[in-house]
Amino acid sequence: MSDWVKLLLLGLLSLMFGVFILGAPVVASIAVTAVTGILLLVSGGFQVVGGFMVDGLGNKALSIILGIVLLFLGWSFISNPLQGTMSLSMLVLILFVIGGSARVIYALQMRGSQFFWPMLISGILSIVLAGMIWLNAAEDPAWLLNLIGVLFGIEMLFNGFGLIFVAFFLRRVDQS
Repeated sequence: MSDWVKLLLLGLLSLMFGVFILGAPVVASIAVTAVTGILLLVSGGFQVVGGFMVDGLGNKALSIILGIVLLFLGWSFISNPLQGTMSLSMLVLILFVIGGSARVIYALQMRGSQFFWPMLISGILSIVLAGMIWLNAAEDPAWLLNLIGVLFGIEMLFNGFGLIFVAFFLRRVDQS
């Protein structure tokens, strides 16, 4: 099987998963929270173990404390997945504000270049999206349970389309 066919199949699979996720965004949000909790537990465990191998009392203490915090967060996400999902959604909101603000600042430094408007628009859209999330969360906090799943589903769709486009591009290159 050629590479372009593999990418095409992977793209179609990603599209199917994206549609499935968008059909059940709360379930997907909770699944992402559970996986995040597991990853936090694993990384916290490694951090604590690694903390005992670090030189210096301050470094050792800081590393072990960080590991304990990661273990606590992981356990919290797994034992309270709905609250964990709400926390992750608020983290996404914060990341949209920070990322959008950074892109606006970068855009202002790029004035006069061809990259100014795309960077500025991208930053403003992230900030507007964060505002929409904030307003919807203020109206109905349970709405946040959908957010991670919807964003994940949209990403799966974009990923699928991207893989399909790359597959067709490779097919055209192979035929040349």
